[in-house]
Amino acid sequence: MRLGVLDVGSNTVHLLVVDAHPGARPQPAHSHKVEIRLAELLDDTGAVTPAGVERLLAVVEGAVRAAEDKGCEDVLPFATSAVREAPNVDEVLARVKAETGVDLPVLSGEDEARLTFLAARRWFGWSAGKLLVLDIGGGSLEIAYGIDEDPDAAVSLPLGAGRLTAGWLPGDPPDAVDVRALRRHVRTEIARTVREFNRFGAPDHVVATSKTFKQLARIAGAARSGEGLYVQRDLSRKALEEWVPRLAEMTTAQRCTLPGVSEGRAGQLLAGALVAEAAMDLFGVDELEICPWALREGVILRRLDHLPTQGAGAGAE
Repeated sequence: MRLGVLDVGSNTVHLLVVDAHPGARPQPAHSHKVEIRLAELLDDTGAVTPAGVERLLAVVEGAVRAAEDKGCEDVLPFATSAVREAPNVDEVLARVKAETGVDLPVLSGEDEARLTFLAARRWFGWSAGKLLVLDIGGGSLEIAYGIDEDPDAAVSLPLGAGRLTAGWLPGDPPDAVDVRALRRHVRTEIARTVREFNRFGAPDHVVATSKTFKQLARIAGAARSGEGLYVQRDLSRKALEEWVPRLAEMTTAQRCTLPGVSEGRAGQLLAGALVAEAAMDLFGVDELEICPWALREGVILRRLDHLPTQGAGAGAE
């Protein structure tokens, strides 16, 4: 069957279309992505502004048309941090339903972490042992740990790259005092969770998902995306520690010239790097591996797990 996953995130609205059936690897068929940066379209209370709502409606409507054009049998929509935490979330969801027809469920932060962990587990397999999975989004940081497909521990922290940039780093380049204040804030928030994970013992493998980690790995020397999904891409804490002060001195325009850094993400890269560096340091991680699969694939896999077995057999024939 052809499925679409509509991810309304803090940075982008992304429709991923895949051909899939139970027991098989989902095959990407189409990707429709629009940068929306909802984390930057919030008022002082955290509510989505009228301009943000209108932008969201237009982008979701475009994604719905794209799903229809590509022949999706079903679309699995969900929203994450920026919508989830907005005081006007009910109003926003009602407008989306009324004007686009999309009933947009909101994932909890823990669900985000658990579904991302599922995707990483399926990608690396059982031989990877105990996994620690890190994911930096636009609005939140997800951390999950476990040996099975459902993690033993999963948390979501309000440490997304877009959120932190908008709230802590107004300058371009940012003021050194602001950078240090953000660094302290990030490390304090992450340190509160470390004990919960450490009680399970050291992980056998540490992996990271998200565009932020992919871009940090790329500027640190990892292979280009054009070289394919199956090329191993790693990020060391040593390389990250060398890049953080360099990123802090750059303007957004200068970061855009770095390999693999998109114009839409360049402004958020320093905040993301501070979060990545803090997480790797506080969890004692010297090196991690980038996982190509993340939350969207986790949503697809969970849906396929709940399809009737006989449906899978019929599809295979």
